Amino acid sequence: MSEEMKTEAVLTAEEENAEPQTADTDAAPAENTAAQPERDAPQEKPKDAAATESREDEKDEQKKEKRRFRKPSKEEEKIAALEKENAELNDRFLRICAEYDNFRRRSQKEKEGLYGEIKADTVTKFLPVYDNLERALKQGTEDEAYRKGVEMIMTQFTSTLEKLGVTPIECLGEKFDPTLHNAVMHVDDGEKGENEIVEVFQKGFRLGDKVVRFAMVKVAN
Repeated sequence: MSEEMKTEAVLTAEEENAEPQTADTDAAPAENTAAQPERDAPQEKPKDAAATESREDEKDEQKKEKRRFRKPSKEEEKIAALEKENAELNDRFLRICAEYDNFRRRSQKEKEGLYGEIKADTVTKFLPVYDNLERALKQGTEDEAYRKGVEMIMTQFTSTLEKLGVTPIECLGEKFDPTLHNAVMHVDDGEKGENEIVEVFQKGFRLGDKVVRFAMVKVAN
């Protein structure tokens, strides 16, 4: 065999040996590509695992039901009794606080009312002094010093009444009001209005909204 024939035989054998490697190399990416979706696909839970979880959930529910309907222990009964007693004591405490608050308000109101009654009664006792001072001022006198002294006493007396909250009731020229005035005389006068007060015999006073003394008046028409 010549050298050329030997060389061709060797080349032919090398080509034959090289073809399978190329085929294997080309096939490898295809295998990798086919295997890739299998790795990326989500894995499904086995049916046995789902059944196990369901049984565990059922067991938990059964345990909860047992705890719900089981007989409480002595310690739990004691705690429940203490909680009930605490709620009753708290309710009693709130009731006592409410009753005390009502009592305090009622006492304060009664105290204020009693103070007003006592003050009005005291003022009423001093009103005759006012009437006498007013009559003294209406009397004519030549002793100016005497008259000035009476005027000073009257001014001081009136100021004291004002400080106590006592004010005179307006009468002359006003319309008759039975809640403020006491009509002791009636006169027909065409120049006066209906139920108009034309004369005051005794001045009336009130303490705040309370009438201490009604005014004695003469009413026209």
